[in-house]
Amino acid sequence: MKTGIKLFTIVFLFGIISCKKEKPSDLIDFKSGPWKATLEVQDDKKLPFLIEVMEDQTLRIFNAEETIDVDEVIINKDSILIKFPVFEGYIAGRFIDSMTISGSFIKNSLDRVVPFTAKYGEQDRFEIVSKPNHDITGNWETVFSKDNEEDRYIAKGTFKQNGNVVTGTFRTTTGDYRYLEGVLNNDQLQLSTFDGAHAFLFNAKVTDSSLNGYFYSGNHWKEPFVAKRNENFKLPSEDSLTFLKEGYDTLKFTFPDVEGNQISLTDERFKDKVVIVQIMGTWCPNCMDETKYYVAYQNKNKNNGAEFVALAFEYAKTEEKAFKSIKRLQQKLKVTYPILLAQYGTSDKQKAQEKLPMLNHVLSYPTTIFIDKKGQVRKIHTGFNGPATGQKYVDFKKDFEDFVNQLLKE
Repeated sequence: MKTGIKLFTIVFLFGIISCKKEKPSDLIDFKSGPWKATLEVQDDKKLPFLIEVMEDQTLRIFNAEETIDVDEVIINKDSILIKFPVFEGYIAGRFIDSMTISGSFIKNSLDRVVPFTAKYGEQDRFEIVSKPNHDITGNWETVFSKDNEEDRYIAKGTFKQNGNVVTGTFRTTTGDYRYLEGVLNNDQLQLSTFDGAHAFLFNAKVTDSSLNGYFYSGNHWKEPFVAKRNENFKLPSEDSLTFLKEGYDTLKFTFPDVEGNQISLTDERFKDKVVIVQIMGTWCPNCMDETKYYVAYQNKNKNNGAEFVALAFEYAKTEEKAFKSIKRLQQKLKVTYPILLAQYGTSDKQKAQEKLPMLNHVLSYPTTIFIDKKGQVRKIHTGFNGPATGQKYVDFKKDFEDFVNQLLKE
């Protein structure tokens, strides 16, 4: 109940701020240069990430090789509101002084509030305090929630280490954990990422052949993980996890686009075309990575006979808010193919499967369904290996383009 009251107060306050047009003289100076931000997760742990404030009061967030540009920053006296590109989440805070901000990272639709602080001038994500005892460069066979049958899942950790600094990611059967960055002090590994939607922290004890630790997602989720070195470990094929149930050979749906038009695969625009159907959500960073690639592919291959359509499963509580999120994503990423609202109020995968009953399940956001010119489903690809996965992302793009070209030639 206290969280709900706090959320309402923050949202109300910044609703007023965001609507008020300030004169330049009313704006306080958001000191340009490096800032270190932290989120408070469970067990009194701190999830750090780095920010650079630009001269024009926009900012950049850094995660390993990733840079996120944020241009929606509203300042009113000692209050600040930071809205992230595409995603619903935002930071609402106050300047304690010119060097310190205190506030919260908020996701309204999920009723989540995570305490946030930022300090000017700090440039190290994690403090380096001792030499590393090990080098974790390489591949790691990983199991999350090993002793919990319901939550258990496998992953592949891939890391590079340079001195104390470690970068890499965990790939699961449903996608990757994007750009992780951190340090190894002695035998203690710390990794984090923050992108405006995901807030991930990994802490582990390291030996030459094992990792043993905990994964934190915001302040609402914590689970153990274990890993062992295995350079030859492979995850199951992403093309074998989701499939049509027996008796089905095609996909059927009718959902509205942002203009209120009901769109179906039987529409003229899809006739005699290769169709790529993207199951996604505007709240999903992996879906954003995939959408960026699809937009780039479409821009390079205009009128080649392939059509894209996305089905959005949104946790926004109202249809209006869900469509607002879809429009924002379309504008930010310059998406020209239709994004249809398949569901709002929940992103539950079981509920999503009910909207597409011909599938054995919806295992992951995103999932891509390839349909040939005759309307037959030819392949279903679960998850997305984004740019944080390095060579795997390169391989995905080649496989995608080769398969689409194959379908176009038929």
